Amino acid sequence: MAGRVFLVGDDIDTDQLAPGRYMAGGVEALAQHCLEGVRPDFARTVRPGDILVAGRNFGAGSSREQAVEALRHLGVAGIVAHSFAGIFFRNAINLGLPVMTAADLGAVADGDRAELDVAAAALRLPDRGETVALAPLADNLRALLADGGLVPHLKKRFAAREAQR
Repeated sequence: MAGRVFLVGDDIDTDQLAPGRYMAGGVEALAQHCLEGVRPDFARTVRPGDILVAGRNFGAGSSREQAVEALRHLGVAGIVAHSFAGIFFRNAINLGLPVMTAADLGAVADGDRAELDVAAAALRLPDRGETVALAPLADNLRALLADGGLVPHLKKRFAAREAQR
């Protein structure tokens, strides 16, 4: 996955990703207002394949899956952060959005061209000739992501089980 980096800071909560006042409008309305309090231009300028890079505690707050859905609707390819709120992390994996952690993100700048390689646990910055090491995801989480999330993964497993009968 390759795209541009959108850099945000610490404590980006689910209300910043999917503002509650737009919840009745569905995922399209939420996506139009995603991160507007932090990066007013985000929803207008993000393109499919772009990568969010964040500080600590990304996705804190309520357990609303709509926060992940808004990012996916906008085409965000993945998120790399120092740390994630646990519920957000699991929602992202379950909905097929790669989320990975890194101890040091100092080499990454806003607007950098970047390639997120989940299998290799790496964020490559080709214009800088650098690679940021990411904490590898467990095999079962990589399998969920490869299948597009929990529901497609389960459908695949059930279909395989049924085919064996």
